Amino acid sequence: MKNKFLFLGIAAALFIACEADDTSDIVITDNSVTNNTTNNSDGGGDEVTSVNLNGLYTQDLTLDPDIAYTVTGPVLMAEGTTLTIPAGMTIEVEPIGVNAYIAILQGAQINANGTSANPIVFTSNSADPGPGDWGGLVLLGKAPINSTPDGSTDLATSEVGALSYGGNTPGDDSGVLRYVRIEYSGGAVDGNAELNGLSLYAVGNGTEIDYVQIYEASDDGFEFFGGTVEASHLIVVNSEDDSIDWTEGFTGALTDVYVQHGGTINDKAFECDGFNTDFSNEGGYFSNPTVTNVTVVGGPNNAGEAIRLRAGTQGTFTNVVVTDFEEAFDLDDSDTGQGVLDDLLNIVDVTFNNVTTTLKNDTGAVFNESDVISGVGNGTGTDVATWGADWTVGINE
Repeated sequence: MKNKFLFLGIAAALFIACEADDTSDIVITDNSVTNNTTNNSDGGGDEVTSVNLNGLYTQDLTLDPDIAYTVTGPVLMAEGTTLTIPAGMTIEVEPIGVNAYIAILQGAQINANGTSANPIVFTSNSADPGPGDWGGLVLLGKAPINSTPDGSTDLATSEVGALSYGGNTPGDDSGVLRYVRIEYSGGAVDGNAELNGLSLYAVGNGTEIDYVQIYEASDDGFEFFGGTVEASHLIVVNSEDDSIDWTEGFTGALTDVYVQHGGTINDKAFECDGFNTDFSNEGGYFSNPTVTNVTVVGGPNNAGEAIRLRAGTQGTFTNVVVTDFEEAFDLDDSDTGQGVLDDLLNIVDVTFNNVTTTLKNDTGAVFNESDVISGVGNGTGTDVATWGADWTVGINE
């Protein structure tokens, strides 16, 4: 999935990207001055300006609310630059799958600061949009990952585009995402190279991620590859794969999370790995986030797993409601079991509604459900009807 390498510069990474997967070649040009501008009449005599975005931007890029922007390929913000998107803007993307995405590279920032009344929307420009129309938003930071030695500044590369991430800066700042909706994104080049609604690679806790919805994604909704970011008010509606995914030693925090499945093709609400099993745990530690105020609602037929915990993941889930799943919590492999025995994995205050199996133990370790879960019946979840009002779509309230 990801190959470690010593950083050789942005240009080298982009050339590698052309060889590492089946996405189209990235054109290495300085697009600091927005290009591909056309002027069209809106039928009333006024001219409407449209601009295509693609390539590598080596200077700040501030979008204009009076211009219609379309992403037509990979958009990469180079180190030291900022992509600024005013509240209320909609950024459309050509429906060309993972060949179109927006990546905020290490040392760059995004400033997408919407409001409840004026959210920022990233969406497909297809007349009939659907999951996987485009590749989604990618943030790449310098926070720690456990696929490299603990305390090192060695880097890894992203699944699509071979873009570098990782380091030893827990407080790294990739910018602001606030009141943002990402629609019809995600997808895979192959089984080992995927993009999600929002892919967070080694994102640090200096980054603000608050009030973000992923709607109708083809792959995962949010995926955390290590890092320390503390994200809140997250919504995933009808993601075809997992809604929330973490790996590579994610040690941040998630607060107020709402997951809703919409059909039989959804996978898990949470899929949580302690490390990337395609490599080894070179950092010597496991994912260990805190997750607070969670509601997960399954699809029809009371099917599937809500939360799978594996590859040694640790962490604390507090105030959880699980509704309409065959299995609520599924624990896999010996490292995860050892975490339970060491009191490093805990689920506190949880309510089960229409759940067949509340805890499945496939770790090989011997423990009781009460060793993992306490406060059954005390969970109230998150009040998405209040904080999700106005700026979201598709929520069953």
